[in-house]
Amino acid sequence: MPLIAHNDLPSYSRLAAEGQGLISHEPAMCQDTRELHIGLLNMMPDAALEATERQFLRLVGASNSIAQFYVHLFTVDGLERGETGREHIAKYYERFDDIAESGLDALIITGANISGPDLTREAFFQPMTHVIDWAKDHVTSTLCSCLASHAVWRYHHGIERRRMSRKLWGVFEHHTVTRHHPMVSGINTRFNAPHSRYNDVSRAQLEGAGLSVLTESEDAGVLLATSGDGLQFVFLQGHPEYDTQSLAKEFKREVMRYLAGQRKDFPACPSHYFNADAQAVIDQFRHAVAIGEAASEYPERRLNADLDNTWIDTGKSIFNNWLGRVFEATGTRPCLPSTVPDSPNLAVDTETSQPTLSITECT
Repeated sequence: MPLIAHNDLPSYSRLAAEGQGLISHEPAMCQDTRELHIGLLNMMPDAALEATERQFLRLVGASNSIAQFYVHLFTVDGLERGETGREHIAKYYERFDDIAESGLDALIITGANISGPDLTREAFFQPMTHVIDWAKDHVTSTLCSCLASHAVWRYHHGIERRRMSRKLWGVFEHHTVTRHHPMVSGINTRFNAPHSRYNDVSRAQLEGAGLSVLTESEDAGVLLATSGDGLQFVFLQGHPEYDTQSLAKEFKREVMRYLAGQRKDFPACPSHYFNADAQAVIDQFRHAVAIGEAASEYPERRLNADLDNTWIDTGKSIFNNWLGRVFEATGTRPCLPSTVPDSPNLAVDTETSQPTLSITECT
């Protein structure tokens, strides 16, 4: 049930153009439907800021829980931002203090870029843990993505992550460790999901700390785990929220770094992601670069043409299960009062496929 476009965040218009179901705040107020207010602490760098918004908004909006979803975006200090990122945040994001005062039903914490191996020395670590401490006492459930999971495991459980010999990235097969937990209800017993990281926390480490591991991969390790109660914290060590082209964009970034002399070797391809034809195109490009062909242009369009997404249903199922449990857990208390301003309704021009604005009256 619907994702509420309660402000002018550009990501809402982009999602509307994709066909995502959205309604604005004014018509939403005419419906006799419970609200769920979800915080999104977005710590991703400027280049991925809006893409990350859309990835998580899609999964929230795809949930079939009988609720209206208001997503409140915010960030924390200690993250390097350029002018464009600062302007976007100033215009569309909320202050954490205001969010804390109004309250949240659930919270999502994204990953972040880091400058060194010790998470506790990152400038954003203390502001982030301040949010985590607040959420532990005031939010029904917090879902942590990748580096955020590592940070909470370190902060709450003293778990030290292990640096791997090379970057783990690609699309990997996983299996459910248990089939009787509500977080894996309806998920295939074997499924694919993306990973992209240099560090790992093992199943043994998590279970030794009293956490529950729900899914894992023989090649990529743990994907989904929860706190001992199964709901207060939900942890993802991979990226089921990724777009089809997310790994392709990461691969291009690493290739560009190689061409700019910022890394010594041509990057290895993400595992189980590019098909044989795409791999041949990459090999041809790498050979052209090696022999110094000046006309070698990165073959982005050819690589993106045949990409497959084999994980989107899993991502939707995880978020549907998570928000369904939040909905049940918050059902015994009154709904949070609506504090968001009115905003125009979003529609899509069917001829141009561009989002437009119109006012919908209550009927």
